[in-house]
Amino acid sequence: MFDLLLKGARLVDDTVTDIAIKDGKIVALGDINGEATKVVSLGGEHYVSAGWIDLHVHCYPKSPIYNDEPDSVGVATGVTTVIDAGSTGADDVDTFYDITRKCGTDVYALLNISRVGLIAQNELANMANIDAEAAASAIKRHPDFIVGLKARMSSSVVGENGITPLEKAKEIQKANGDLPLMVHIGNNPPNLDEITELLTSGDIITHCYNGKPNRILTPSGELRASVSGALKRGIKLDVGHGTASFSFDVAKQAIAMGILPHTISSDIYCRNRINGPVHSLARVMAKFLAIGMSLPQVINCVTANAAEAIRLKRKGQLAVGFDADLTIFTLKRQPVTLVDAENNALQADLDLVPLAAIRAGKGYMTEQGSAEHAFDL
Repeated sequence: MFDLLLKGARLVDDTVTDIAIKDGKIVALGDINGEATKVVSLGGEHYVSAGWIDLHVHCYPKSPIYNDEPDSVGVATGVTTVIDAGSTGADDVDTFYDITRKCGTDVYALLNISRVGLIAQNELANMANIDAEAAASAIKRHPDFIVGLKARMSSSVVGENGITPLEKAKEIQKANGDLPLMVHIGNNPPNLDEITELLTSGDIITHCYNGKPNRILTPSGELRASVSGALKRGIKLDVGHGTASFSFDVAKQAIAMGILPHTISSDIYCRNRINGPVHSLARVMAKFLAIGMSLPQVINCVTANAAEAIRLKRKGQLAVGFDADLTIFTLKRQPVTLVDAENNALQADLDLVPLAAIRAGKGYMTEQGSAEHAFDL
């Protein structure tokens, strides 16, 4: 007896399959006729993918700057797993962990290398905030929650400290099992060339398509040699859209050169969720469909690639034995105005609409899914 059986799920390659779930795991795919506690018929009309993973959010409700509720940026928008990117440091990660235990969304943290986390914009301007022992202790306390480190390397954050905080971040990384390290890039100093020189295989550059002068493209529109070298070493590019860190022009130019994102993430929090330009991970994904990426490419960026980037071994794939985390969504042919972080608008005719999330076998309808009344989880 299955707990849940999805009949007629359309995959992103447009094949149709049934998916059986039991005890929070995917247990069968194909033409399935077994009995189930609940059967949901999708009729081949709605897409199903592995659960969407947003690699860069800010959902620590107690943060004084960038805050939100995990489920508001998670299952309520079709996202089954979120990774908070540095809202908390060693001083407040315990509180954040306790909050997340009550959420429907699966929540993980990238630990800010500043022990005070994001209580101010300039958390790395005081080198005393970078406490390697405190970071190691936090990682030891929460080895299954803290999945990596976060260093925000832009001038407003590091003050007069230049590249030094990143050097410290790499030391903390090396001392703690080479956890993935996400590095925020923005205005310089430090210069992007200095930053990329320190990065090693598996490190993640977020805000990769920002339109600021310290961006991945040269003024003539070519990929910086330092970024090209970093990519060859295995550095990953993450979108991290946010309020001020995504440019259609930069993304279009880079993608035309074959410089695609490894992961698509939102950098969402309450203000840019409600007021834009982010709104949701789905809306960010729609922007990449509009500028020429295929649906399978976009979905891969929020499933398999995202899981691989932070070593979540049982997520990101629709396969037997994996967590029963799924996203049900539809593609709607309708006019939609998409806006980047520089207030440039793009008119598109295809919108990506999340209808429901299934997290560990439990269903959560989105607002759009409930309004459609197409099925009931």
